[in-house]
Amino acid sequence: MSYKCIVCGKGSTSGNTISHSNKASKRLFRPNLQSLNIILDGKKTREYVCTSCIKSNKVKKAI
Repeated sequence: MSYKCIVCGKGSTSGNTISHSNKASKRLFRPNLQSLNIILDGKKTREYVCTSCIKSNKVKKAI
């Protein structure tokens, strides 16, 4: 699974975890993706959509 929103293309970004001693180690910041039945190109499909796209009604939910 590519960790990417099907609507806006939001994906993982990298950064650092900073410990108490200020030592940095690499980590991933992942978007909040939800598996959702949506209507895409007139067909009902199950895709991963980020919660910001769900909240802003950028996606049409299939019932």
